[in-house]
Amino acid sequence: MFLNRASKYRNEFEALVDHNFPSIQGTALRLTHNFEEAQDLVQESILRAYEAFNRFDGNNFKSWILRIITNLYINRYNHKMKFGTASIDHENAPETAAPIEIIPDRLLFDNMLSEEVYKALQKISPEYRIAIILSDIEELSYAEIAEMIDVPIGTVRSRLARGRAILRKMLEEYATRNGYI
Repeated sequence: MFLNRASKYRNEFEALVDHNFPSIQGTALRLTHNFEEAQDLVQESILRAYEAFNRFDGNNFKSWILRIITNLYINRYNHKMKFGTASIDHENAPETAAPIEIIPDRLLFDNMLSEEVYKALQKISPEYRIAIILSDIEELSYAEIAEMIDVPIGTVRSRLARGRAILRKMLEEYATRNGYI
């Protein structure tokens, strides 16, 4: 009886992760800008989600696991800012050993955002980047984002407005050159 319940629990969790994996992986890549760091973030997030799955209320798994990813990323970012890079191995490490063109996750990610937009997104402050990724790319509601990053909805709106304005300014020349404006 216990094994059947555990197996059902695991199967349900795996199905939800499989269904949402492109968002999980894409969000981790957009946050970290580094393939290896993104993989670590994804693995740790999935592990934590599995350990806490019995507390998941059954509503909006994507939002729930992206909250875990976002919180882990924020904690890691704050740790880096406070204590510097955790290890020399991570500093100036190449993104990946394989050519960028043949990495399936990277191909998926690159098709979602043009290189110019991706580069601009990398340059903005993390609080704006997180809000933009969760809203404009992952299409979460302001309420979901506010809950995920533990700020009022007004702060989410403000961060989105400021972040989009910064991106707009950074991408103005690119948009003109490519006929978007």
